[in-house]
Amino acid sequence: MPLRPRSWPLVAIAVVVLSLPIVGGYTWLLLSSLSREVHGLLPVGGFHLENWRFLWEGVEGRPSVWVALGNSFLFAALVAALEVFVSSMAAYAISRMRFPGRPLYLGLVLVLHAFPAVSLLIAIFYVLRVLGLFDTLTGVILVKASLDLPLGIWLLKGFFDGLSWEVEMAALVDGASRWGTFWRIGLPLIRPGLLALGTFALLSAWGEFILPYTLIVSSRRWTLALYLQSLIGDFTFVDYGLLAAVGLYYMVPVIALFLLGQRYLLNIYGGGVKG
Repeated sequence: MPLRPRSWPLVAIAVVVLSLPIVGGYTWLLLSSLSREVHGLLPVGGFHLENWRFLWEGVEGRPSVWVALGNSFLFAALVAALEVFVSSMAAYAISRMRFPGRPLYLGLVLVLHAFPAVSLLIAIFYVLRVLGLFDTLTGVILVKASLDLPLGIWLLKGFFDGLSWEVEMAALVDGASRWGTFWRIGLPLIRPGLLALGTFALLSAWGEFILPYTLIVSSRRWTLALYLQSLIGDFTFVDYGLLAAVGLYYMVPVIALFLLGQRYLLNIYGGGVKG
C-alpha cells in the first residue's frame, strides 16, 4: 500500500532519527582517524594524517597492510566463487531432479546450517592438520565455503523452483544435455540470485574473523580482520587513532561493493526472479 503524501515528512523524520546513532558512530570514527584525540565529536590538535601512515610506512612488528588486503580479497573472492559454483549445481539438482533420499538430504542441509562454526572448530582443526592445510588460506577458504553452503543451496533452490519447466523441457527435447540446460538456461535466468548469493558470500567472508584467527598462524597470511585485531593486543595500550584509521580502511571495499551492487540487488524479491 503506497504512502500518502502527508506521511512522507513523518517517514523522513523517523529515518533521520534512526540514522543518527549510525552516522554519529561513523563520524566519530572518521574524526578519530584524522586527529590525535577526540572529545565528544570535536578533534583536538587539528587534523593530520599521522594515523594513516600505516599505508606507506607500515606498523612495527606487523606485516604490510597491503599484504593483508590482498589476502582478504583473495579469501573473500574465492569463497564467494566456490560457494556460488557448488550451491548452484546442488540447488539445480535438488530443484529439478527426483532421486532417492532427496527429502533426507534437504533435511540434513538444513540441520548442518543450524550448527555454529565455533562448535566444529576442534574437528576442523584436526581435519586440516591431517590434510596438511592448517595455516593456509586454502584450508580456511574450503572451510568457510563449506560452512556457508547450506544457506547458498536453499537460497538458489528457491530461485530454481520459481523457473518454468517449459523452456528447459524444450531444450532437452532438442537434444541439450542436463549440463547444457543448467549452464545455458538455468543460470542466466537466476542471475539476480547468483548476484545476491555472491554478494552475501563476499560480505560474510570479508568480515570473517573466528576461522582465520583459529586456523592461521603465520602473519604473512593474515587477513585485514586479523591485522585489525592485532592492533588491540592485550588492551594495556591501544592506539585508538590508528585503530580507527585501519577500521575505516577495512570498511571501504565493503562500502564500494554495496554501492556498485545495490541496484542489481533491487531486482530480487522473495526468492524468485523479477520480470
